[in-house]
Amino acid sequence: MFESIILILDSTVRVSTPLLLACLAGLYSERSGVVDIGLEGKMLGAAFGAGAVAYLTANAWLGLLAGIAVSIGLGLLHGFASITNRGNQIVSGVAINFLAAGLTALLGQTWFRQGGRTPSLPEGGRFREIVWPFAEQLRDVPVIGPLYSELLSGHNLLVYCAFLAVPLTWWVLFRSRFGLRLRAVGENPAAVDTAGISVTWLRYRAVIACGALCGFAGSYLSIAAGSGFGVNMTAGQGFMALAALIFAKWRPVNAMFACLLFGFLDASGTRMQGVEFPVIGELPLQVFQALPYVLTVILLAGFIGKAIPPKAAGVPYLKERS
Repeated sequence: MFESIILILDSTVRVSTPLLLACLAGLYSERSGVVDIGLEGKMLGAAFGAGAVAYLTANAWLGLLAGIAVSIGLGLLHGFASITNRGNQIVSGVAINFLAAGLTALLGQTWFRQGGRTPSLPEGGRFREIVWPFAEQLRDVPVIGPLYSELLSGHNLLVYCAFLAVPLTWWVLFRSRFGLRLRAVGENPAAVDTAGISVTWLRYRAVIACGALCGFAGSYLSIAAGSGFGVNMTAGQGFMALAALIFAKWRPVNAMFACLLFGFLDASGTRMQGVEFPVIGELPLQVFQALPYVLTVILLAGFIGKAIPPKAAGVPYLKERS
């Protein structure tokens, strides 16, 4: 039983990683007042960029940089539409999702001729697991061994980066000057503008930070957890990250626990496939796949209290002229 729990928790960490990175990405954007429905599209674009470049160069680091660049590019497109031109942020985000879904499939088929997929990555094209010191020697030690060798050790670099990004994001938002201004511009952009701080530049920086983290999330899927890009491989994780962000009430530590909860449900469902339950028997796979979404609806329906977004979220800022 203990071994099964450790395996489920290990899988939870891996499944939660892209959700957490995307959730933190949305946190930066929405705290600045820019609603970003396009997390899914940016993740998908990053996954394709990372997978394609990693395959062509056999270098995971170049793949990661490519994924981040693609995601930031899509983020800047969203910023140009919604910040500079003061367009509807929801429509812009949805357009990015459609653009990424169609373009990645088209380019994948055109370049690689494998139904939109990239070929399997060569040696050096993926981030490999990092084994901590003495992990093998401690593996058979009761309790401590499995915790250290399975749960803490054996993840790739992007997993550790995702969880280190949580305290970093907390410090940036609540202890740095940039974070103070970012939160202020999401609540009252007119007051920030009156203080002589550029609302546009602050929001663009938030959009860039969002793009960078989505780049990590998408790259994780194709060059860390997987071995290449697959069509629509994000499978709605960007929308799950948005749900986790609302569930967490736009706070980084809460976001981590929300993503871990969703990851735990996903990992548990995978482990419980084929298990015979008393009275009801074996449940179909679709039941476990639907669990995270059902929980999201239930929790957001009233079990977490009122989730109040930043006051200026989704509202384009128009500078008043004297």
